[in-house]
Amino acid sequence: MIVRFGVLALAGLLQMGQLDAPGPAKPKSYVVYGAEQQTVAAGKKGVLELKFTVNDGFHVNSHTPKSELLIPTNLTLKPADGVKALPAEYPKGQEYSFSFEPGEKLDVYSGAFTVKVPVEAAKGDHTVDGVLRYQACDHAACYPPKSLPVSVVFTAK
Repeated sequence: MIVRFGVLALAGLLQMGQLDAPGPAKPKSYVVYGAEQQTVAAGKKGVLELKFTVNDGFHVNSHTPKSELLIPTNLTLKPADGVKALPAEYPKGQEYSFSFEPGEKLDVYSGAFTVKVPVEAAKGDHTVDGVLRYQACDHAACYPPKSLPVSVVFTAK
């Protein structure tokens, strides 16, 4: 009798949506950094390209998301010996609106996007570490901001 009551109570909770069946796991990261070796001219202004890919089904706010309530994508690099990094240059975003609010246009990145960082570097091999901070959303909601560590390896010749 007790077992039967427990099964009925569980079935009732599932019907009311109070206990959710396990669904697909949310990714730990919504953006992937594609690190690759790069080369710039030593002692001259060059440009490093940091390539990112947003997971299918998601988008991230651009650097200028058009709403002060949304967190913009922002790249921060740590100072490195022999390297002078200038402010990052972000790509233009794509217009996007949620189905529940079609009149509000946001500015987002989806799929692959590249952030360019102008640098001047002394001759030699360099590594510049940093963090890409972003807020990912899907068609229904936005998620808490994430920080993606990046390491840019390049040679100045």
